[in-house]
Amino acid sequence: MNDQERHIHYLRRCIEVSRQARLSGNTPFGAILVHPSGDILLEQGNIEWTESICTGHAETSLMAAASKRFTKKELWSCTLYTTAEPCAMCAGSIYWGNVGTVVYGISEERLAELTGDNEQNLTLNLPCREVFACGRKPIEVIGPFPEIETETIAVHEGFWL
Repeated sequence: MNDQERHIHYLRRCIEVSRQARLSGNTPFGAILVHPSGDILLEQGNIEWTESICTGHAETSLMAAASKRFTKKELWSCTLYTTAEPCAMCAGSIYWGNVGTVVYGISEERLAELTGDNEQNLTLNLPCREVFACGRKPIEVIGPFPEIETETIAVHEGFWL
């Protein structure tokens, strides 16, 4: 399996996690943390609505759990996969948690087109690459993946009305 195929494989798992988040009453986003061996270490959907927590995005929640279980050195070699480009808050948690690589399915700009003016996702127009570029360590960012955009946005259909 080449890099592209591997990334799409894990992004599809994120889509499943986002589907589960939606079914549980949350916004449809999902993230997973993958070890260099290919093992999935953690999976997390959004929890902001069911747990009434403003920081309950999938990536931030995943990083909070990962920080408790793994060292910063271990996390640096991991990859965080997520359905949509991490917002500024999530990018900050990834940065401070020390994950070295981020892979996302759709861009924040594309997400904003889907969500429109819905108060549940008034996105910030601040790409994660810009957030990471302001830091002092080289976090690699890979995405978006047009090959799975249709699959990624399908989970959002009818949600943001």
